[in-house]
Amino acid sequence: MLGLMGAWTSGEVLGLDFETTGIDRFEDVPVSYALVSVVDGVLVRSWSGLIDPGREIPADATEVHGITTERARAEGMPLEEAIGLVADAVVAASRRGAPLAGMKLDFDLTLLDAQAVLLGGRGLVPRGWHGPVLDAGVLDRHFDPDRHGRRTLGDLCAHYGIPFENAHDASADAIASVQVLFALAERFEEVRGTDLGRLHAEQILWHRAWTEDMDDWRVSQGMIRMDPRDFVWPVAPAVMPPAA
Repeated sequence: MLGLMGAWTSGEVLGLDFETTGIDRFEDVPVSYALVSVVDGVLVRSWSGLIDPGREIPADATEVHGITTERARAEGMPLEEAIGLVADAVVAASRRGAPLAGMKLDFDLTLLDAQAVLLGGRGLVPRGWHGPVLDAGVLDRHFDPDRHGRRTLGDLCAHYGIPFENAHDASADAIASVQVLFALAERFEEVRGTDLGRLHAEQILWHRAWTEDMDDWRVSQGMIRMDPRDFVWPVAPAVMPPAA
């Protein structure tokens, strides 16, 4: 069992995670993927695979997830096939009303959307995706704002008492992020009791408010402002529309 029964936790949840060539969600590409299906709190299916990114995997990325260029080329599926597979699964879950769950999904979903456009000509929304999304990072920041310290997936697992091994393995990360969400649902009634559509919409606002605060802090420290696309959750456009 992953957590509390009731509300959305009693239905289907689809977890997602990518490992990638780097940290630029518009330019980098995945080198592995994982999808995990949880129904009524029980992990019923997981599927994952290596991806040939069609380019060299930088050494610093390999240090994080352990996937080398040679291994990805030898064992990985073509990038276009992998993007199609994951996009199809994400869109199908959305049509069923199943929430997509993960950690910092604005990275994973934006990367998926950008690659779907580049490789297939259509992003997630034109394919039929409309959410909802449950992001462990956004929800944890909002419902426990005064807690000090870092909030990586590993930190959240430690805080909520969730065993976590093999960090930066896509399957391990996807499962752990779903477990964190169930822990949040158990601790905060509003997480489990709010309608998914409303919870999705509120996360958009909470993410923007947090980003605005972070941007103001950066300016106060003499740092450059954040990329305007960083304010958009969960799928950021490659090019921001002109301001009205």
